[in-house]
Amino acid sequence: MTRIAVLSGKGGTGKTTAVASMAWYSKGLVLADCDVDAANLALTMNGSLRTKDDYVGALKAHIDPDACIQCGKCEDACIFGAISDFKVNEIHCEGCGACKVVCPEDAVTLQYLKSGDIYVLDTEKGPMVYAELFPGESNSGKLVSEVRRLADDLAESEDFDVVLIDGPPGTGCPAIASVTGADLILAVTEPSLSGEHDLMRLIDLAQHFSIPLCVAINKWDLHPESAKQIEESCHRKGVLVVGMVPYDPAVLKAIKAMRPLPSLFPRSPAAIAFNRIWREVSKRAVARKGSGVLLKLD
Repeated sequence: MTRIAVLSGKGGTGKTTAVASMAWYSKGLVLADCDVDAANLALTMNGSLRTKDDYVGALKAHIDPDACIQCGKCEDACIFGAISDFKVNEIHCEGCGACKVVCPEDAVTLQYLKSGDIYVLDTEKGPMVYAELFPGESNSGKLVSEVRRLADDLAESEDFDVVLIDGPPGTGCPAIASVTGADLILAVTEPSLSGEHDLMRLIDLAQHFSIPLCVAINKWDLHPESAKQIEESCHRKGVLVVGMVPYDPAVLKAIKAMRPLPSLFPRSPAAIAFNRIWREVSKRAVARKGSGVLLKLD
């Protein structure tokens, strides 16, 4: 299958709008929203729920009150302040296991607890997988990997050729988990200094993992000078800018209506630009089909 990941160096660049618009122009694909801390692609795609499953990924300490002799060694060893009165505060516990190591009575155990939900939806353009990580929970990269695995399984079992990934902003573990196995990355940026700075970091990440990356500049006409500067910076790094999306009031109307932009305003300037970008991106990704570097994230 062909895997295309859409990322942004920072939040608010229009990445999800781009994904929803490009999905609308496809003949059918599997969608994967890998922004597990703030998944919102489902709000736009309006799918019907197929499945909902627990995500068990948080390792937490538990003290057996019957075995505990209240020596206090666990509390002294916990650098997160998660143990008080010989009880564990699950919000503060990081699951490091230091308390278990120092306990002389083996009264401490480490247990996996539910830390999120994973959903599969049926949308007009194909199945969609997304997840919601509970506030304050860690291991978002592992949850992203699970979303990716489910999306790949759906593409294989239901005979879809393309997996389109809506990745999280930034360059951390969730972003790395989003691009593993991708044939191509589309980076969506905006014409600003922060947009350019964070785009350069994303380009460095893609080049580190030898994943081809191209760029779309959203709302370029709000600051043409910055857009031109981003183009020049991309050229110096050997990165192609595949599209320039103009500012378009129809985008906000589509967001308010919770619909993909082309479904309501197919002739709007931004919709036309996203159509051109999708044709270019999908052509380049198909040419590299199956070439993505698979990374195992534990």
